[in-house]
Amino acid sequence: MTAPDDPLGDFIDAGARLLGLPVESAWKPGVRANLEVTLRLAALFSAFDLPDTIEPAPVYRASDDAARP
Repeated sequence: MTAPDDPLGDFIDAGARLLGLPVESAWKPGVRANLEVTLRLAALFSAFDLPDTIEPAPVYRASDDAARP
């Protein structure tokens, strides 16, 4: 179990239970570190303002430049 005032720890425990994944106590610091990085990156992505006039691309096509020598 996590400390009573540890929402991130509670989230990890609840997610593991929901998915039926065993998470050993020794793994939790690594899981927490990964989740903290993911949440920071998500916050940066979420904070990026797009103008209302922007439209999504209808079809994504990867560039062929990477396949060329």
